[in-house]
Amino acid sequence: MINKVAIIGTVGLPAKYGGFETLVEHLSRHMKHEVLVYCSGRAYDQRLQTYNGATLKYINLNANGIQSIPYDIFSITHACRYADTLLILGVSGCIVLPILKMISSKKIIVNIDGLEWKREKWNKYAKWFLKLSEKRAVQYADTVITDNKVIQDYVKSEYGVKSELIAYGADHVEKVQIDLCLLDKYPFLSKNYAFTVCRIEPENNIHIIIESVSQLEKIPLIIVGNWNASNYGKNLKRRYSKCNHVHLLDPIYDQKKLNMIRSNCYIYLHGHSAGGTNPSLVEAMYLGLPIIAWGVRYNKETTRNKALYFNDINELKVLLQGVTGDELEIIASSMSDIAKEEYNWKSISDKYNALF
Repeated sequence: MINKVAIIGTVGLPAKYGGFETLVEHLSRHMKHEVLVYCSGRAYDQRLQTYNGATLKYINLNANGIQSIPYDIFSITHACRYADTLLILGVSGCIVLPILKMISSKKIIVNIDGLEWKREKWNKYAKWFLKLSEKRAVQYADTVITDNKVIQDYVKSEYGVKSELIAYGADHVEKVQIDLCLLDKYPFLSKNYAFTVCRIEPENNIHIIIESVSQLEKIPLIIVGNWNASNYGKNLKRRYSKCNHVHLLDPIYDQKKLNMIRSNCYIYLHGHSAGGTNPSLVEAMYLGLPIIAWGVRYNKETTRNKALYFNDINELKVLLQGVTGDELEIIASSMSDIAKEEYNWKSISDKYNALF
């Protein structure tokens, strides 16, 4: 049976932002239903009408920040006129679900993402609102999706609701050999280096990673991220600008170039402390990179406790100084095996299609 499915809560397609956008990119390729994807009109100079077989609907609001609330609410109410099933990614607009369920019989599926209300970047009022939205999402959705066993357990203990566990795929990334043109621009790529790519936010512990590696001159560090998006990032870039073996690069949207730098690193450092199954982590795993991750339960669950873990500057220093090449090879092989078994888009899309 073919259903009409509306996907709500992302910047849109083609994907050029984050994990949810990448999810929708691959869902649309494997979808067995009619799909309408809501997109932020402010994020696209060229507004395509269709992409990967999905119809695109543009809303003239930002999909992130405070505007994500009206953006999602408008998308949800509009989708009720079109779709049989609404897939809502994130909880920002779920505050309206109690009203929606009173007036509509549409099927509501919500992927609650990580525990957004715990992020340090939000003030106490935003945290209160996000926690309330999370509660409404879990209470009023027909199906709740969680992307990590730790979050699944949280939803069960906090709300008494059993959620569907569906993570993210990573088989869209591939190892790419570094070409000479890139070496001319980034000569530090010719040596062994540590690497990470992420949003530059406190809960990703970038300050701890940089400070630790800055004290170890033999290990070059490359971090790709949005340094100019916050005072936190600007201050870090200013503080370490004269540290010759720390290279803080601006966002790289060319996937091939990013994979060249990422897939040839000596060690992948993952500092995320909030959320669930992080897309950049499963991508690093699929590339078979040796991973040293922040020691929270989400990351340990994703990597099945087979990576190395740190919780402060000194722990990371000790690991970087003491780990051997043989140990890194074992970790890299384990990461690759886990990712190929767990994090492929075909099986993940099949799980979503079954829910629809």
